[in-house]
This record gives sequence, C-alpha cells and structure tokens, in this order.
Amino acid sequence: MTENTLWEYQVLTIGNVFGTKDEQILATLNEWGEQGWEAVSVYTPSQSSKVTIVAKRPLTATARRRRSMP
Repeated sequence: MTENTLWEYQVLTIGNVFGTKDEQILATLNEWGEQGWEAVSVYTPSQSSKVTIVAKRPLTATARRRRSMP
C-alpha cells in the first residue's frame, strides 16, 4: 500500500491599485521555486488589479513539526 502525499499550501496576493508588474510575479515564483513550492494557481481577484498566487509542496516531517510548535 502506498502512502498518500500530504501537502502544505501558501497563498500570496501581490501588487497594488496600479497593477502588478511581471517582474514582481517572476521574482515571487522564482523565490518560491527555490524553496520547493509549485504554483498551482495564479489569478486576479474580482475587481482587483492585484494577482494572487497559490502554491503547494509536499509536507515534510520537519514542516509538520514546525507547524505543531506554538
């Protein structure tokens, strides 16, 4: 029997009322990629000029311990 992969998620909305620069999106995605995150969704919230990025990565035992600490 195989164990199901557990995931942790991260969500970030970037930009301002004037929009979001491609460079800002690229920098965020590259930084997250180096940390093992994979973008699963990038969207513009309703009536906004900002961009929301949703990412996931496998939940490790280390991350699990860190989450359970106060």
